[in-house]
Amino acid sequence: MRPRKSINQINVVPYIDVMLVLLVIFMITAPLINPGVVELPSVGMQLTTPVAPLRINVRTDRSLLLQEGTPAPVRVSEEELIARLRERQAKSPDQAVVIAADRGVRYEDVVHILDLLQQKGVRRVGLLLNPKPG
Repeated sequence: MRPRKSINQINVVPYIDVMLVLLVIFMITAPLINPGVVELPSVGMQLTTPVAPLRINVRTDRSLLLQEGTPAPVRVSEEELIARLRERQAKSPDQAVVIAADRGVRYEDVVHILDLLQQKGVRRVGLLLNPKPG
């Protein structure tokens, strides 16, 4: 009986086959991909300044405060909130809305406001978070 010899060579033929198949796939799919169009500003265009977002404050007692650029927020009902937000977004479509909630507000209350805004067609809604100090 002869002792077994260890095979110390790697068979690279299967790897070459896989690479050729991948190359063919990329060559076929590359012309099918549509490149994105980037609209660059021209020299004569005026840049618009970003509009400050409207801020909705949700309190622990489920009351809503709306801050529309004025220093003091105004207490509003859900219907009045929707009416004011839709009016502002009708005037400027890129108007953003952020929701800030007190620390003790239940998660369901914030989700309720997000759901209400989505159902009523208010766009560009986000959550406002305060970064941790330090």
